Amino acid sequence: MLFSSVGFLFRFLPIFMIIYLVFPKYRNIVLLVGSLIFYGVGEPYFVLLLLLSVLVNYGISRYMFWEPRSPQSHRKKKAESRRKRALALAVTIDLGVLFVFKYWDFAAGSINAAVGKGLLPLLALALPLGISFYTFQMISYQVDCYRGTIEKRVGLLSFATYVCMFPQLIAGPIVRYGEVAERMMSRRVRIRDLENGLKLFTLGLGLKVLLANQVGTLWNLIMTAGAGRLHPLVAWLGAFAYSFQIYFDFWGYSVMAMGLGKMLGFSIPRNFDHPYISRSLSEFWRRWHMTLGSWFKEYVYIPLGGSRKGAWRTICNLFVVWALTGLWHGAAWNFVLWGIVFFLLLSLEKRTFGKWLERSLVLGHVYIVLIVPVTWVIFAITDMGQLAGYLGNLVGYHREGILVGVTQLFRYLKEYGALLAACVIFATPLPAKAYWKWKDRWFVALILLGVFWWSVREIVMGSNNPFLYFRF
Repeated sequence: MLFSSVGFLFRFLPIFMIIYLVFPKYRNIVLLVGSLIFYGVGEPYFVLLLLLSVLVNYGISRYMFWEPRSPQSHRKKKAESRRKRALALAVTIDLGVLFVFKYWDFAAGSINAAVGKGLLPLLALALPLGISFYTFQMISYQVDCYRGTIEKRVGLLSFATYVCMFPQLIAGPIVRYGEVAERMMSRRVRIRDLENGLKLFTLGLGLKVLLANQVGTLWNLIMTAGAGRLHPLVAWLGAFAYSFQIYFDFWGYSVMAMGLGKMLGFSIPRNFDHPYISRSLSEFWRRWHMTLGSWFKEYVYIPLGGSRKGAWRTICNLFVVWALTGLWHGAAWNFVLWGIVFFLLLSLEKRTFGKWLERSLVLGHVYIVLIVPVTWVIFAITDMGQLAGYLGNLVGYHREGILVGVTQLFRYLKEYGALLAACVIFATPLPAKAYWKWKDRWFVALILLGVFWWSVREIVMGSNNPFLYFRF
């Protein structure tokens, strides 16, 4: 079920919220059941996989805390050994399930292509929605249990509700248990929370439906018109269009998740901090998908040694993190390439020209405006031949001549120029600052009512598209 769908907006959400508010003593039960219904509408069979994963992970976490009767001198050593075994088992199971559903066919197909024969079978399994997100949440829970940052008395209902909570189940943000632990035990939902949450949800809906979907149409037009045979300016226009689409698509979902969380009494962490105003790629990734970056830093980069063991070890650690970041986003070689490109650029930035970017305000912004759209092209196009053709178009190379030229460019600008200008404005902090300054004024509520009406109109007319991050 999509947040930006008629079924969610006018059936599921109103009915769920009424039940949730009427039975305050049973809010975790209502939230868990509602979340499973939400997930089951789109993934009826994979609800069982989700529940099985929850039960297995909870059982392992309880084993981690189990204290058998033994002399005090042996208890500590046995407990440490048991926690290590339990953590290894949980991570192996979680990553194993993720690998089978998401990466097996990619790995098997690559090996078969390399050896020139069908050595390994292809499973052709459907990808469960949100599996990358809830897998990372369960791993973070197990690691935090091992480190002792989570208390022993977490109940099955609280853990299951944490993993399955529908605002962040399918496309994040990736929430750690410690961030919601207190609210999971007891929370109040005030009228003010409902009002502010509904406003945030409406803002996110507008970002998704009125900006991301519309500018995504321009990207699709350019790709279908003649990818590989584009005038350089048209190719760059397409790259900018996709850059805006993926940003407003994912940012819109994250803002909707924050709004829903507030309506339920939770504080879901924000995922974006206006990344396109960055002056370096390092800053960009501190502002983009912040919960994923924090997860990799906390649970991969630092355990590998971080930057504490010399320059060569730091480079190796960064390579591992960025290769995994690319693979996390998708089982295809373009995602691996995307991760490696960011690794190379960030390494060069750190070792060479990063200090120049910091000194020049203009140079840093120009660098981001030119580099980030190129990386998003790599991210967007899974066919490597088509990707090579598009990248060639960006620098003026055309193997078969130009099919989409300046005439089409002016037509695209005439039709989408105002939308692109709006995207530029909303990519800056100015609209957000204005909202937080005036959010309690009557005219803001009136504007948001108009945004909601216009968004629903677009949804009903069929211009709605699934969230891009659903496939990850």
